[in-house]
Amino acid sequence: MPLFLKPIFHEKVWGGNQLRQFNYEIPSEHTGECWGISAHPNGRNVILNGPYAGQTLDQVWKDHRELFGEFPSKDFPLLCKIVDAKAPLSIHVHPDDAYAYEFENGQYGKSECWYIIDAEEDAEIILGTTLETKEELQRAIESNTLLDNLRKVKVKPGEFYFIPAGTIHSIGAGITAYETMQSSDISYRLYDYNRNRDDDTQLEIQKALDVTQFLAEIPSVIPENEIIENHKCSHIVSNDFFTMVKWEVSGTLNYMKPREFCLVSVLEGEGNIITDGEIFKLEKGSNFILTSEDLDSVFEGNFTLIISYI
Repeated sequence: MPLFLKPIFHEKVWGGNQLRQFNYEIPSEHTGECWGISAHPNGRNVILNGPYAGQTLDQVWKDHRELFGEFPSKDFPLLCKIVDAKAPLSIHVHPDDAYAYEFENGQYGKSECWYIIDAEEDAEIILGTTLETKEELQRAIESNTLLDNLRKVKVKPGEFYFIPAGTIHSIGAGITAYETMQSSDISYRLYDYNRNRDDDTQLEIQKALDVTQFLAEIPSVIPENEIIENHKCSHIVSNDFFTMVKWEVSGTLNYMKPREFCLVSVLEGEGNIITDGEIFKLEKGSNFILTSEDLDSVFEGNFTLIISYI
């Protein structure tokens, strides 16, 4: 039986109201994130169905590892969210696993991949810097010229971007994006547009300087498309941290899980999933996990899915 999850919302100074389009009841007009699949301490999804209803995903991960193929990790490894950036996010960077393990109490680092769901005309993301050394970066921060030394990329709906740990980045205003990432909530902010926040978020310049990687170019994401049973399947990214695949289903798809457990989000459309004879309704905004017990799954309907797994 799939584990359907109750979404968790985070209000942000840069958030808006676009998450309503996913059939969500958001808490305010400044809702920046929906954590759709998460066992992270900062947002633990509650199971909505079946024998584990009412338990959080981290509880089920701890007590019923057989549902995840006895995956050898202390913590649930992935996190999937939707971001609504009415205003630009802070300029920030994430640590890799080694740095996070040493300086952030053994947590995961964070590499992530973005799928652009919607974007206003001329909307852009920040992806890396034109600077080449830590010293140059520190001078740019101190002289308030950081924004002049960042790579800005105009984006369109349907595009994907991979952000390795250590890459300075930000999602710009007018963008709604789906993210698959390592299960981490560690961000080191370099610049926040001089906003007054009502939370305890602070710039963390030294840690950001410690972890920033000065890449000549950011790895491009060129999806590999194929047609399977008349459905379009786009293999987006596959690395040591996760694989991310987009499915455009129209009709009936007999889905064979590539790993013991898979994370699934419905970004458009509606229909059903049938697993081992049981029928579950799917709609835009549904988030669930296919477990090791879900051996035979059939998607029926017309929808766009993002499926992520290790």
